[in-house]
Amino acid sequence: MEIDSKLKVGVIGVGALGRHHARLYAQSPNAEMVGIFDVQSETAKRVGEEFNLKIFSDWRELAEQCDALSVAVPANYHATTTIPLLEMGKHVLVEKPIAASVPEAEAMVEAAKKNNVVLGVGHVERFNPAMDFLEKYAANTRFIEAHRLAQYPPPRPGLPRRGTEVSVVVDLMIHDIDLVLTMVDSEVEHFDVVGIPVLSKTEDIVNARIKFRNGSCASLTASRVSQEPLRRFRVFQEDCYISMDYGKHFGMVLKRNRIGLARKDVNLDEKNALAAELEDFILAVNRSRMTGTLCQPKVPGEQGLRALKLAVAIETEARRYNDQYGFKFAPCTPDELN
Repeated sequence: MEIDSKLKVGVIGVGALGRHHARLYAQSPNAEMVGIFDVQSETAKRVGEEFNLKIFSDWRELAEQCDALSVAVPANYHATTTIPLLEMGKHVLVEKPIAASVPEAEAMVEAAKKNNVVLGVGHVERFNPAMDFLEKYAANTRFIEAHRLAQYPPPRPGLPRRGTEVSVVVDLMIHDIDLVLTMVDSEVEHFDVVGIPVLSKTEDIVNARIKFRNGSCASLTASRVSQEPLRRFRVFQEDCYISMDYGKHFGMVLKRNRIGLARKDVNLDEKNALAAELEDFILAVNRSRMTGTLCQPKVPGEQGLRALKLAVAIETEARRYNDQYGFKFAPCTPDELN
């Protein structure tokens, strides 16, 4: 089967993340950027002018001219945006989380299978250079500690604050949930969770301690109401210790050898993780089109669904815990925050 050398791509939703999808597709030697669509016409106009991209007023018209699309709309619209594209036979890379609920995510995965198209999920941390090392030694992982702290997102005209349509577990912690599930090849045995809403209607800060059947353990903390941002991921393995500080763009590996401990520093700026994610998606789609056999990207829909299932279970346990002990919370109203 002969195909065009460049994949025709488009982006639906060009806000904070979608803007970068559009920019990087336009720079890719393997993609032809068809155009963009956003329900906020001013946002689409601004991004279109910034990167000299064609703006579409109808997402269907954009999709018809594309082989593949990125979907970077709010999480509660992922399913309603993505499923029609999959049913059109379009390959889709949807930003994380795959969806706002497990049933929606399952419907997306099923639609991709039914239409024999690629469905990738934007768990961009998988493409950080330190993960190249971590995945090689994943079998030896015994304990993981992750902190992902952020400031409360600013208001957006006509839209909820970015990410607050879901809890901090599904918004931020899901990054680390996906990494942990990648590192630990074992079923979850049990977990303990505490979490509370502070400014939102859903949890803004959560801690989860996860125990796996193989004896490995992970402690994850996520917050979107912190004064100082922090993104740190630490792994304790049988013969080494790995620390990654994404805020400082620095990683360190201490590995045991015959004479003691050897240190290796990791530059987290070695590559653009989002650009690597997009190129991985493009490659998977092109291989699928050339061979006629579906080739999966690094993070296929099934793995996005896997991470979401655990995220929702953690979210549910936080609420059960609060109900059990009679904890009641009164988050601020939007007027109080502005």
